[in-house]
Amino acid sequence: MNKEWSLDVLYLGYDDPKFAQDLAKVAEECKRMNDYAATLGTKSPVDTISEGLHITEDVTLVFMRLIMFCNFKQSCNTADPQAASYMGQLMGLMSATTKAQTAFKKYVAGVEDLDEVIASDEFLTEYGYMLRTMADDSRYTLGEDVEEVMSLYNISGGSAWSDLQSALTSSVMAELRGEKMNLPAIRNKAYDPDADTRREAYEAELACYDKIKTPVAAALNNIKLQVINECRLRGFESPLAQTLHNARMKRETLDALLEAMNEFMPQFHEYLAAKGKALGHENGCPWYDMFAPMGKNDKTYTTEEARDYLLGIFAGFDKDLHDMVKRAFDEAWIDFYPHEGKVGGAYCAGMPFLHQSRILTNYDGSFSDIVTLAHELGHAFHNLNIEDHRLLNSDYSMPVAETASTFNEHVIMDAAIAAADDPQVKLALIESQLMDTTQIICDIYSRYLFETAVFENRPSTYMFPDTLCEMMLDAQRKAYGNGLDHNFLHPYMWVCKGHYYSSGLSFYNFPYAFGGLFARGLYTRYLEEGEAFIPKYKKLLNATPVTSVEDAAIIAGIDLTDKEFWRMSLASYRKRIDEFKELVGQK
Repeated sequence: MNKEWSLDVLYLGYDDPKFAQDLAKVAEECKRMNDYAATLGTKSPVDTISEGLHITEDVTLVFMRLIMFCNFKQSCNTADPQAASYMGQLMGLMSATTKAQTAFKKYVAGVEDLDEVIASDEFLTEYGYMLRTMADDSRYTLGEDVEEVMSLYNISGGSAWSDLQSALTSSVMAELRGEKMNLPAIRNKAYDPDADTRREAYEAELACYDKIKTPVAAALNNIKLQVINECRLRGFESPLAQTLHNARMKRETLDALLEAMNEFMPQFHEYLAAKGKALGHENGCPWYDMFAPMGKNDKTYTTEEARDYLLGIFAGFDKDLHDMVKRAFDEAWIDFYPHEGKVGGAYCAGMPFLHQSRILTNYDGSFSDIVTLAHELGHAFHNLNIEDHRLLNSDYSMPVAETASTFNEHVIMDAAIAAADDPQVKLALIESQLMDTTQIICDIYSRYLFETAVFENRPSTYMFPDTLCEMMLDAQRKAYGNGLDHNFLHPYMWVCKGHYYSSGLSFYNFPYAFGGLFARGLYTRYLEEGEAFIPKYKKLLNATPVTSVEDAAIIAGIDLTDKEFWRMSLASYRKRIDEFKELVGQK
């Protein structure tokens, strides 16, 4: 079986003649888009919109092939100079179409009786949701010249500040027992089985932030001020309102989610306190022991064994998922192993024009790596269920992006816990699930509180590092309650989390809680309804690119603005907390 993914379906390499042809073609298509914009209004609305969509499809298709190939190559070799060079060229070409794209969107928004125009043409009907969204977005769109200038200035503004944070956090070194380590390495020590190592690594990590806190604070202050100013120009009430609008999600849904989380949060505090006590702490769990491993699950799996394990479980859930997973292994969709120059973590990228996905992992054979594979294959399953949409209808909003991936995790984890006979293995599995869930509940809520406070303060105040640290500590005290020892929190979480450093994506936090609890709620419904739920689940996934978050959920009979759904999702964890406490002798 392959150990690396195959990119031959895209190009055989940078020297593939097709790569050069497509590179020339994307420039032609971008010019075609700009030329088209100059003719807006000379034809009927149906013909004008249809032509604009066809051109956008053409330029998107060739751009996606090229940018994905370069990104995949760079993911496996971050020092690949050709990938960086070509991606720079491609982004420059696409940014040059910003003015034309804005003109097209404004034209669509200005069409009288847009619904009738859409209904009169089959092709336009397929893009009905997107076109109506364009019209709705128009009230927040500025003039073509202004949009172009803002796009260009962001390169040396918000984007540059983001790059600074990334560069500083990727280069800063911590020192542990005389050994220098980068930030990911020292943070990974939080999972070390040795208690002294975990504490010393925590102290070394906090110490290293002092070297970079001032320029990173400048990055955060300037990015957030840029977002605030842009929101004012566009007419958004706040950055949060802009995020919810872009996510196609109602404020009522967010409020219901957060209220339910607040109600249930003390039960996660109970889990954390129990973990702390099991590790010898009486005043809550200190931050440095929050990720301490518990129980024992040392079994490792080859990639072939991982494949067989996943196929065995998914076969009992859904044939389409089983068959897609088999294709992923058989057709070299997955790049498995870590090596020098390869990016960390894992991701899945859909290639809708080829009806395939590509998955990157850093597999080392542990059970958690099997769960990671299941997660990324969930994204691929989501991609599979939207393949019947046209190319421009292949994106879904941020809150629902983790639905199928997290659902897959629940399928795998529940099967593994149910099959665990050894109490130490069962403890390791349950603790892992609770630890991950606590992150999407307590930690995500702390991040939401912190970012809210930053946006509230920034219009009138420049926040120096000490102020940001105190704001972070305040958010953590509120979110973690008595579950953590308040003498050992993490004041510099604002430095190391790249989620805060995007001028185009604010509040990149609550979608994690939404995705995790939405998937958990769907999984709970599946346990109640059995096979009858699966067609509704697939239909829901299919709808995510062409409807709002709330309308997609209605397909499965779920009202996301009703706090009861979120309560039901959270309540399903009570059993796991009780099992954990019993296993550590605190029940």
